[in-house]
Amino acid sequence: MSQAPAPLLQNRLDVHDRKQFEIKLEYQPSGADNETRYLVETYVFLPASLNIDAETYPRAAFYADIHNYIRFKTPVMTLEELLASDVAPLARLEAGLLTGLVSEAELVYQAKLLSCIFRGALRRFANGVDEQCEGMARGPSEGACARLESDAGAVTEGARRVLDRFRVWARSANRYRVQEKTRASIRLVDEYLSLTVEQFFRKAVADMDALPRSGVYIELRKDLMEEVLREEQYRKDHQLRSVISPTGDNEEYMHRFGFLKKFCMNILFLSARRAQRRQGWEEVLFALAAGVAMTFATAVAFWAQVRYTQASLNFFLIMVVGYMMKDRIKEGMRRIFSQVAARHLFDRTAHIVDPVTERSLGTCEEKMDYGRAVRVPAEVMALRFRDDFITATQGELSETVLRYQKQVVLDVDLLPRTERGVSGITDIIRLNVERFLRDMDEPEYALEYVDLEDFSVGRVRGAKSYQVDLAFRFFVQEAGQERVSLQLVRLVMDRNGIKRMLRLYPEQPPRPEQPMRSAA
Repeated sequence: MSQAPAPLLQNRLDVHDRKQFEIKLEYQPSGADNETRYLVETYVFLPASLNIDAETYPRAAFYADIHNYIRFKTPVMTLEELLASDVAPLARLEAGLLTGLVSEAELVYQAKLLSCIFRGALRRFANGVDEQCEGMARGPSEGACARLESDAGAVTEGARRVLDRFRVWARSANRYRVQEKTRASIRLVDEYLSLTVEQFFRKAVADMDALPRSGVYIELRKDLMEEVLREEQYRKDHQLRSVISPTGDNEEYMHRFGFLKKFCMNILFLSARRAQRRQGWEEVLFALAAGVAMTFATAVAFWAQVRYTQASLNFFLIMVVGYMMKDRIKEGMRRIFSQVAARHLFDRTAHIVDPVTERSLGTCEEKMDYGRAVRVPAEVMALRFRDDFITATQGELSETVLRYQKQVVLDVDLLPRTERGVSGITDIIRLNVERFLRDMDEPEYALEYVDLEDFSVGRVRGAKSYQVDLAFRFFVQEAGQERVSLQLVRLVMDRNGIKRMLRLYPEQPPRPEQPMRSAA
């Protein structure tokens, strides 16, 4: 039975921490066209009391608050495919060592790729356990329990076999004359594989917290935790410091885990090389403004030369006035052309480059607008009008609207291909909201409270928060067709940061395909 094709664009909106909001985008071209275009529009609705506008929060500050990661999507393989496929990293590592035709850099690359695919498989298992446990909490069933038991058994066995085969290969590799850097890299990958088992098996057991602690449910937990303890003992035996301490602050554990994740996943990351496309167009427009101003000044000079003698006071005064007007015409036209450029051109352009092959896989363009320059689409406003507060206060209470646009165009022919089709790209955007917090009031107040029995007056805690809406429009253009979807979330914040995120209206289903129009 063939798998359903992956959506062309998937998104995940979440709070990364108290000061950062994260947008995770999955660009997955179908391969039906040699170019796929994505446009993401983000509308941020801020209360006017936060004092955010073009002067207090200029474009440069906004872009400084954005942290962007772009990488290849992790190849999707099950643990069974990792063990059985001839093109899986495990098989390539073993074949490379036997033939000796593979460079040490390629061995390290395949080892890192194995860790990425392995992590993806265990993450899908842990997320599946979470979903199954939520369903069983509402109404346990024997079928669901049997399915959970089967999935857990298959994953624990598969993970153990992958680790055993990799460690056998690693011991063989150490007997060859490889550089110390290669050996150290293999050891780090081994440690990360061990920590990956611990991370996602612990998460799976934690997600089972609402299930009964008896019978098969306790056995499921026991089997998963046995794997966790086995890997923990393995790291202790090899004198690795990535072991959780129940009483310590686990600083070393967190540092090593974060470092190992970056070290192993860096093979998937792409670079964004900035291009000054807008600056070039602006220079052309500014040169045009200077030309118009010079034309005016020259025309005045010619007229004055004909009308008056060059040595006269009138000629002198006309030339001075002409120069003054030339200067003002030039600056005025520069401002007009700058506004035109801001309205129609993107602020920043970057080429998405594979650092291994140095090939440009596509382009990424960004644009940010404020206040009156932002026209909120009717369909976005319709989502917000479902809230009585928003509906009743339109035109009465002011708010600031920011619009951030990001357009990505991918050259599908240059993207890697796997057995499952074209490999997609993951784009992670983190927005630091610390500037939004600066003008907020104190997060806590004391409210007077009257006891109804003796009418004594006491005080209760009152929390002061602000609500910031974020609306998203997602466009995908491929093979002459356009798909559009909408989503609206609300951030509840106080001066200390983001308290929570409310999913007001989940992602709307894409509209029926329409003929493609210009994304700009």
